[in-house]
Amino acid sequence: MIKDVSFGQYISKNSLIHKLDPRLKLFLLIAYIIFIFLASNAYSLLFITAATFFILFLSKISLKTYFKNIRMIIPIIIFTSLLNALYSGGGTLLFSYGFIKIYTSGIYRACFMTVRIISLILISSVLSYTTTPTDLTDAIESLLSPLKYLGLKNAVHTMAMMMTIALRFIPALIEETDKIMSSQKARGASMESGGLIKRIKALLPILIPLLISSIRRSYELAEAMESRCYNGAEGRVRMKEMHFINKDYFSFAFSIVVFSVTIILNILF
Repeated sequence: MIKDVSFGQYISKNSLIHKLDPRLKLFLLIAYIIFIFLASNAYSLLFITAATFFILFLSKISLKTYFKNIRMIIPIIIFTSLLNALYSGGGTLLFSYGFIKIYTSGIYRACFMTVRIISLILISSVLSYTTTPTDLTDAIESLLSPLKYLGLKNAVHTMAMMMTIALRFIPALIEETDKIMSSQKARGASMESGGLIKRIKALLPILIPLLISSIRRSYELAEAMESRCYNGAEGRVRMKEMHFINKDYFSFAFSIVVFSVTIILNILF
């Protein structure tokens, strides 16, 4: 299952979302995350979730690809839903056994949090799927450009580069982990049986090779950058300058409408 996770990969498509300015996509991602948290009732949350699925449709990337990322966090979703179901009182009592009591309000909160978490994962995946590493680095650096006036010019570029490399290393680490686990299983290692302590010990033959592989990959990347005379932001120019076009203004206006309707639904219901 771990090899099915595709978060952090760029998927080339000829879609409206792919053609948007990366600065706008990064800014709108932050805004959508904020408004998903601000949605305080079912109506506003369902509306912004519907807007999220509309964005997924515009990206021309299959929903199956997006939902692969959710499979890995299903235990977290279940755990969060159970906590909300058990510790939310009010409404009609549905189930009672000893100190365990589940009310209708608890079921509502559990479903509410499940939809919120799924929406967050889906909207976050859009950025990495539709933005190349170079564009993402330029977007982060551009949004952090005001810090250059504080004497942090090189630090801004270094921070943007580090964030992008960390994001793009996720698929590589997942693939490497899957290879190591397959190798250990082929040698007879058992990772899914026994108690908790035994399972934790079974992870050591995976974590140690993964750590060594990550360090080796980091050295190779550093040497590749040095061989290409990479020296940070100093004297660096972009091959493609970023400019807002009509598609960007339309997308920004659409997002403003989505955010406004979300606020109105919070007030009305």
